[in-house]
Amino acid sequence: MKPEEFYHDGSRDLQRRFGSKQLADHLAHRYVLDELEEGHAEWIRGADAVYVATIDPDGFPECSYKGGLPGFVRVPDLRTLEIPSYDGNGMYRTLGNAAAVRRVGLLFLFPALRAKLRVNGTCEVLTDRDALHPHHGAEAVLRVGVTAVFENCPRYLHDPVTGEHSKHCPRPGHRPPDPDWKLKPEYDGLLPAPRSEQIEDRIQESNR
Repeated sequence: MKPEEFYHDGSRDLQRRFGSKQLADHLAHRYVLDELEEGHAEWIRGADAVYVATIDPDGFPECSYKGGLPGFVRVPDLRTLEIPSYDGNGMYRTLGNAAAVRRVGLLFLFPALRAKLRVNGTCEVLTDRDALHPHHGAEAVLRVGVTAVFENCPRYLHDPVTGEHSKHCPRPGHRPPDPDWKLKPEYDGLLPAPRSEQIEDRIQESNR
């Protein structure tokens, strides 16, 4: 995806401030897709949960956890997802936002896979019989038209089996290792200076 289509002025300002614009451009161009890959579709078909972010008509965000048995999120094709809405508390915050603004952001985490997958798209809320039929127990279906797909670095994920915290999380007396992706040749010359060096540079600039 073209970086200018993926980033807005707020992102660009922070990229310039932290020296990551070249890296961000590379990631958008090479790794942000406008549809799912077959591998992503298989991941989603095995997922038992998804986090759904929406915004209300005034621009305030909402984030909701949706869970079900593996396969509860359907993938009719590589540009479409269907998320069932089961019996809840009757507030309809997520579906109400989706019906009003029709924009959604999804975060998938996977029980047996060390990966994070983010999906952005347009959406609609369906309640007709044909839409509900493939989703046992659903009272509505959130249908998502995929516009952007990208994997996130999983280094801060904790081990769900052992409960061990990620070695990449900063803590006193511990220097987190670089993630494997940063060591690949394709990132030579793209990575910003370490945070400590950036802070020192700013101190020196302010003293001039």
